[in-house]
Amino acid sequence: MITLTSGEMNTWIAALLWPLTRILALIASAPLFGNTSVPGRVKVALGVMLALIMAPAIPAAPAVDPISWAGLLILIQEMLIGLAMGFAMRIVFAAIEMAGEVASLTMGLGFASFFDPLTQGRSSAVSQFLALVATMAFLAVNAHLVLLEALAESFFTLPISASPISVGAPYEMVRWGARIFSAGLQLSLPIVAALLITNIALGILTRAAPQLNIFGIGFPISLGVGLLVISIVLPYLGGPIQNLFNQGIEASRLIPRTAAERVAPVAPVLRP
Repeated sequence: MITLTSGEMNTWIAALLWPLTRILALIASAPLFGNTSVPGRVKVALGVMLALIMAPAIPAAPAVDPISWAGLLILIQEMLIGLAMGFAMRIVFAAIEMAGEVASLTMGLGFASFFDPLTQGRSSAVSQFLALVATMAFLAVNAHLVLLEALAESFFTLPISASPISVGAPYEMVRWGARIFSAGLQLSLPIVAALLITNIALGILTRAAPQLNIFGIGFPISLGVGLLVISIVLPYLGGPIQNLFNQGIEASRLIPRTAAERVAPVAPVLRP
């Protein structure tokens, strides 16, 4: 008859529970995986499947009772690591959505807003359009698979341990969060520049012919120029968006390395 001790049961539970916590935390915060339109059962099933695949290959978990305070601290630490890795990739989509917000405000489409189920807030039409384009590009370059590869790599760069993580990891997240504003402005710069020239031309036209109703002709002209520039620039956004994906995945890999105090540059492996 097969007999199991409580120590063996705790070891088996811990060997699956702690990797599953990091995986589920990344799935909950990462783009595409954490979308609210994806059912919760699908997310949990995906996390359990990945945990069953990765658990036998990752380094052995510490011999700590998962029900103890030390086991609870490990559980919280694994959850924070997974959330940070997924949030690092989410920042890329936030930068793209910010570019759409800036373009919408410049075009005069700031009032054309819709409810975004992902952020549970207001989002402009151009922002949602660019977010959909980014999602399609995310799937086209297999960035979701590379993100899962970075997750599996994190169990070797930052193994499951009872020792606390380095304080450099939160600072790395703050530094990477500043990328939202710079990347969003860079992506929206062609539209903003074209509309700035358009507004200057309309201002000169108003001074030359004061009898013209600038409010009657200015809005459709700005809107038409904005849509025209978006249609022209859209085919050239593939390179910058893929570059942002590479940077997001590199940041996801750098967070566990920083937490383990073994910071080393990792070359991205995205391929279209």
